[in-house]
Amino acid sequence: MRRNINGILLLDKPANMTSNGALQRVKRLFAAKKAGHTGSLDPIATGMLPLCFGEATKFSQYLLDSDKTYYVTAKLGVTTTTGDSEGSVVMTTPVVDVTPQRITEAMQRFLGESQQIPPMYSAIKHEGKPLYELARKGIEIERKPRRIHIFSLTLEALEGDQMTFTVHCSKGTYVRTLVEDICKELGCGAHVIALRRVCVSPYQHLSMVTMSELEAMAQNNGFQQLTSCLLPVESSVDAYPAITLTTASAFYMRTGQPVRASFPANATLVRLLAEDGKFIGMGEVMSDGRVKPHRLVA
Repeated sequence: MRRNINGILLLDKPANMTSNGALQRVKRLFAAKKAGHTGSLDPIATGMLPLCFGEATKFSQYLLDSDKTYYVTAKLGVTTTTGDSEGSVVMTTPVVDVTPQRITEAMQRFLGESQQIPPMYSAIKHEGKPLYELARKGIEIERKPRRIHIFSLTLEALEGDQMTFTVHCSKGTYVRTLVEDICKELGCGAHVIALRRVCVSPYQHLSMVTMSELEAMAQNNGFQQLTSCLLPVESSVDAYPAITLTTASAFYMRTGQPVRASFPANATLVRLLAEDGKFIGMGEVMSDGRVKPHRLVA
């Protein structure tokens, strides 16, 4: 029997598993009626994959849109079809005069806003089909560049032909493409051999739960301990300013009507709280100074 549960789980996704495969496995452990993930991690990648259950699925877009931090290891001098170790080798290039200083200087040129062309091996849809399906057939199409923002790039180590770095970036950033672009500046190819998502905002300082830990909980303690791992639905929107509605305003908001409210200057989206502090949902600020419902919990 499937259960109605609400909340967010910070899964430490294991390697060699798709994000959807991880979601379905966890959904079965929780016997959850409704669940979704918040943006795919490559199969080789590990790390934070927030999974939304029940009412939390209404707010998954906010996590999709948030910035992320990755810990990356790349092999220099070897380019692959996919940009990572899952692909076939396309070209090898001598790694000459690649020093920590040169890498750091190259990385500086990618900080801030820029345009990035997504890789063919990606889940982006073209005429209803993921690009990776076309890529596997040897078909390449023109991709529109996407605006991304790199907040920080820090070289952690350079050992032989392997470099390790940390990147804090906006949504939609392809780390595989970033690695290739940085190494073009260095005059050598490269591909990702290890990728770990360290955090998804706003969960910078929270710990994750592994698949094996969840399976042990399910076997030994049942649903009670599993449910204790869930974060509140509203944790996904903690970064947004909150406004408290009167009982009357909360009533009208729940019926779909805009209400008058005080909110911070320049706010476009706000967290809606009832007088008792209970989370109601998200509101959108209108040009006339009222707030209308954007996403509400049941």
